[in-house]
Amino acid sequence: MPSTVANPLLRGEGLPPFDQIQPQDVAAIADLLQDLEAELSQLEQSLEPTWEGLVVPLDQIGERLRWSWGIVGHLMGVRNSDELREAYQAMQPAIVAFYSRFGQSRPIYEGFKALRDGDQWSQLDAGQKRIVESAIREAELAGVGLPPKQQERFNAIQMELARLSTEFSNHVLDATKAFSLTLTTPEEIVGLPESLLALAAQAAQAAGETNATPEAGPWRITLDFPSFGPFLKYSERRDLREQVYRAYIRRATEGELDNRPLIQQILELRRQKAQLLGFNTYAELSLASKMAPSVEAVEGLLEELRVASWDAAIADLEALKAFAQEQGAPEADDLKQWDISFWSERLREAKFAFNAEELRPYFPLPRVLEGLFGLCQRLFGIQIEAADGQAPIWQSDVRYFQVKNEQGEAIAAFYLDPYSRPAEKRSGAWMDDCLGRARFQLGDRTISRNPVAYLICNQTPPVGDQPSLMTFAEVETLFHEFGHGLQHMLTTVDHPGCSGINNVEWDAVELPSQFMENWCYDRATLFGMARHWQTGEPLPEAYYEKLLAARTFMAGSGMLRQINFSLLDLELHHRFDPQGTETVEAVRDRIAAKTSVLQPLPDDAFLCSFGHIFAGGYAAGYYSYKWAEVLSADAFSAFEEVDLSNETAVQTLGRRFRDTVLAQGGSQHPLTVFVDFRGREPATEPLLRHSGLQAA
Repeated sequence: MPSTVANPLLRGEGLPPFDQIQPQDVAAIADLLQDLEAELSQLEQSLEPTWEGLVVPLDQIGERLRWSWGIVGHLMGVRNSDELREAYQAMQPAIVAFYSRFGQSRPIYEGFKALRDGDQWSQLDAGQKRIVESAIREAELAGVGLPPKQQERFNAIQMELARLSTEFSNHVLDATKAFSLTLTTPEEIVGLPESLLALAAQAAQAAGETNATPEAGPWRITLDFPSFGPFLKYSERRDLREQVYRAYIRRATEGELDNRPLIQQILELRRQKAQLLGFNTYAELSLASKMAPSVEAVEGLLEELRVASWDAAIADLEALKAFAQEQGAPEADDLKQWDISFWSERLREAKFAFNAEELRPYFPLPRVLEGLFGLCQRLFGIQIEAADGQAPIWQSDVRYFQVKNEQGEAIAAFYLDPYSRPAEKRSGAWMDDCLGRARFQLGDRTISRNPVAYLICNQTPPVGDQPSLMTFAEVETLFHEFGHGLQHMLTTVDHPGCSGINNVEWDAVELPSQFMENWCYDRATLFGMARHWQTGEPLPEAYYEKLLAARTFMAGSGMLRQINFSLLDLELHHRFDPQGTETVEAVRDRIAAKTSVLQPLPDDAFLCSFGHIFAGGYAAGYYSYKWAEVLSADAFSAFEEVDLSNETAVQTLGRRFRDTVLAQGGSQHPLTVFVDFRGREPATEPLLRHSGLQAA
C-alpha cells in the first residue's frame, strides 16, 4: 500500500512507524481486512495453479496482514496498556475469522494440490516444494476438509482459543504487577546484594516513594524476575523468601485474574479441535507439523534424559541438605522450595569461591554486545553496527542495529529491547520477525526486502549512572535470543514462506539459539566481552576457571526441571481428559513423582502462569527445547572436535553453520539441514556430556 496512507498501521511496508502508532489506530485494520477479503475472493476465482499465479499473490495478501497485525501483537508484548488491550481484543475476532477463511479456502487448497501434481512441480526448487507441501498440510490442519457444520464448530473453537490465550497472558501480566513486598528495615534486607537493593529502591521510587535510596530504602521487591530471582537467591530472611515464593507460584489464581478456569477450557477446546481433524489428541495434532515423528518418540527421548539426570538430581538435593546442615541451618532436614535457590547459591559460593553478583561488574551490556558482535564476525563473517536514530522505536531504551556482510553490504537489521519493564512488558525473552527476507518479481515490480528482527529481553535495567550490569545467566539469555535472530537475519532463501525461521519445524527452531549459548563459555568470546565497567580490567582468569567448573553445577536438577515441564505439557495434551475426574493438579503431582525430587506444594499453581503452553506457541511442544538441545549440543561439539583455539578451523566451521543451519531456514527438513552441517544424524552424547551427566 502507498506510504501516504494516513493510518500508520495501514502502510503495509517498511519499518513500523512506532513513533506514530496509537491504540485507536488498531480499529482501521477492519478496513484492511475488507480489502484483503476482496483480493482473496478475486484470487479464488482467477488463480492459476502455478507458483506465480498462486503462491506469490497469496504471499502478498498474507504479508500485508502480518505487517499490520504483527505490529499490534508486538506492542501488546512490549508496550501493553489498557487502551491497547481493548483495541486488540475488539479486533482479534475479525483477525481469527479471516485467518480461518484464508486457511479453509477450498479453491486455494485445490490450487496447491494441482500445483503439486502439475507440470511446473519438477521446475520448483526444494524450498518452493516445501512451501507447497506445508500449505496443503496446514490447510488440512486448519479444517479445509471438514463438512460445513464441523467447520463452523472448528472456527468457533479457534476464535475462543485466541480469546482465552490473550486473556491468560493478560492475567499473568496483571498478577505479576499486583504483588510487591516493601522492605523498610535493615533486618529485612540481610544478604541482599547492592545490585538488588539499587533495583528495589528504583522500584520504590517508581511506586511513589520519592525519597527511596539503595542505602536507606524503602526497597520494593516484585515478582518480575530481575527482582524475584535474586531475592530468593540471597535473602537470609527465610520467612520473606517463603512469602515471595508463594506469591510467585500463585500468580493468576485469584478473583478476576484466576487462570484455572481458562486452563480447563483451553485443554478441552484443544482436544475438541484435534478430534474434529481426526486426531485422538491435541498432542498428535501438534506433532503432525513437527520434526519429532510421534508422541512415543518424544517420550522416549525424555525418558532417556530423565534416567540420566534422576540420580544426579537426588544427589544435588542431598548435597544442599548436607551443606545447610554444616552451616547450622535449622531447615536443613526439611528444605522447601523457597530454600533451594538460596542454598544452591551458598553451596556454589563455597564450592567455587564466587557468586553470581561478583561477576556483574564484568558484564556491562555495551561490552557484552561488543563481544557478541565480535563472535558473529568471527564465526559468520558479518559486521554489526549501531544504527540508532535510523528507525522509529517504541521506547527510549530500544536500540537499532544494521547487519552487513563481508562485502560491507547491509543484509539485515534488528531492534534490541533489553530491559525489564514490569508495568507494560511481559516477562521472559523472545525473538520475533519484524520483516522477513523476500526477493521475487511481482509483475513488472521487483520485491527486495532485507529481514528485520525484534530481540526482546527482560534483564536488569541500568541503575543511576551504571549501565545494565548483567548476570551471567542474562548474558546466556541474550546470546540465546540472538541465535534465533541470526537464523532470521542470515537466511539466503528468497521465498518468504521458507526464509529465516518460517517453515522451520517448531522442535528444531531452538537449534541456533541454544547453539549460541555454548559460546558464552568459549575463552576468546568470554574474554572479548568480560571487562569491568569502571576500570576496564578483564575478568580474572580464576573467575573463568570457576565459571567452567560451575557450568554443570546442579545440572541434574536443571535437566529434570525441563523434563518435568515437557512431560507435564505432553500429558495434559495427550492423556488427560478435561471432562474426567482427574484434575490438572493431580496430573502435575503424578508427573512430578518421577520428575521432581522435591514434590510440589499443595498450593503450587505454576500452571496458571505457564504462558509457554497456554498463551504461546509451545502447547504439546515444550519438549522442543530438549529435542533441539540435542541438535545444538551436537552441532557445537563439531567445534570442540577441531579445537576452539584453531581460528582457521573455527571460521571454516562457522561459515558452514551459517551456510546450512542459518542460511537454509525452512527450505529443507531440519534433519537434512543438520546432516548437511554435521555430516551425520544427531546423537544425545554431547548434550549429556555438556551437562556433566556423562563422562567426557
